[in-house]
Amino acid sequence: MHERLSRSNRTGLRDPRPGLAIIGCVSDETGTPSTSPAPAPAPGPRPEEIRFFGTTWVDHSGNYGLRRAAVGVGALVLAVAGCFVLRFAYEGLAIADVGSLVNLLLVVMFAVCSALAFARTRTGFTERHDPEKQASLRGFMAIGFVGVLLAYALRCLVEAPGEKLRRQEYETARDQYERRTSRRTGNPSKKKRKS
Repeated sequence: MHERLSRSNRTGLRDPRPGLAIIGCVSDETGTPSTSPAPAPAPGPRPEEIRFFGTTWVDHSGNYGLRRAAVGVGALVLAVAGCFVLRFAYEGLAIADVGSLVNLLLVVMFAVCSALAFARTRTGFTERHDPEKQASLRGFMAIGFVGVLLAYALRCLVEAPGEKLRRQEYETARDQYERRTSRRTGNPSKKKRKS
């Protein structure tokens, strides 16, 4: 019995080396043989994934609330850590005695960039920005990283960042798909033509 099991597997293939069995389809999660193929995706539009949330925003499944809290707290912690790094940089410039004008320019630059990055990120959660303009502002957004992190932290108090925009787009696409498919019922060649 053991030899028969070791020489063939569920698919009927034989191992050319005696004593070793060929393993068929094995599930990644449990290590047990899978009995059913992967489910076919549902027809129609698919929701867009949101960073850190995937598609859990659609029906608020998969620890959605926990993810929102974790992203909000994480963004806030990173913003505070970024402020400490900026403070150390400022103290380094003060120790180097580069002058009060340079210190003032540095503080104003980070404050203005953070405020504008906060506003731009916050509006990006409700409307799409032009990709070319967004790419050209990448350095500006990096300088104002504290504002970006604060916008993420505050938005997580209400919803997943960008959820409202993606929900509107997804529902619009789903409605359009429903209208298109409802018009295509039956065989068009059998319809009577009006004379």
